[in-house]
Amino acid sequence: MEKGDIIRWEFEAWIVEDGNEVLFDTTKEELAKEQGIHDPNVKYGPMVSIVGVGRLIKGIDEELLKAEVGKDYEVTIPPEKGYGERDPKLVKIHSYRELARQKIEPEVGKEVIINNKRGRIVTVTPGRVVIDFNHPLAGKTLKYKFKIVEKVEGDVDKVSAIIEMDYGKDVDKFNIEIKDEDIIIELPDVCKYDSNWTVAKYAIVGDIRDYVANKNVKFVEVYPKKEEKKEEKEESTEENAENTKEKKGEAKEESNEEEKSEESSEKKE
Repeated sequence: MEKGDIIRWEFEAWIVEDGNEVLFDTTKEELAKEQGIHDPNVKYGPMVSIVGVGRLIKGIDEELLKAEVGKDYEVTIPPEKGYGERDPKLVKIHSYRELARQKIEPEVGKEVIINNKRGRIVTVTPGRVVIDFNHPLAGKTLKYKFKIVEKVEGDVDKVSAIIEMDYGKDVDKFNIEIKDEDIIIELPDVCKYDSNWTVAKYAIVGDIRDYVANKNVKFVEVYPKKEEKKEEKEESTEENAENTKEKKGEAKEESNEEEKSEESSEKKE
């Protein structure tokens, strides 16, 4: 692989500690279920990533650059190439009152955001709460088993893969077309009402320009014209037929009355 390549890959990620291995992440749904970490909100299957640009931990980025499509790999990653060593200075003490002002109910293990930093509550005592702002995997040795299942080729497929990576919803419903200096992306209905799309589209534009082509990116919203419903057409046809029938009946009755009137006049004469 080369820096900037877009790939789809599958993996198992394990924490190695005291001779034991604990799965903490995977793209394989059955394995997640077996190991008790299945998340029903997660979409399992090969994941889209851009290789060698610092979006993955250093150890994995380096290994993916050396990997080939279709081959299985296993690598052990030390903390310095994973999520770093633990920093004792990132373990902070906060007052119970301070958390109460932010409407945070302290519970051991609960993730919180304080001053725009994400941490995990490790201790709760009367008046004091200890929060660890280290990454949960800091100081851990990791083991990855992975395989690159596809190197994405072709500009249209690359754009689609970037949408999958940065947005992830209804990817097959985006219509992508490239014309000269324009990349035209017709949006599905979900984007019109999804606040997440507002954020995702800027990431998509940046990634397209950096890893596909430096072209104009145009997002197109289509609102189809309103079509007359079939039922309304049928009702209208039936109504017209009834009106025509009624008019014919009225005309016939008027004709009969006129004939009767003429006969009556003749008899009087």
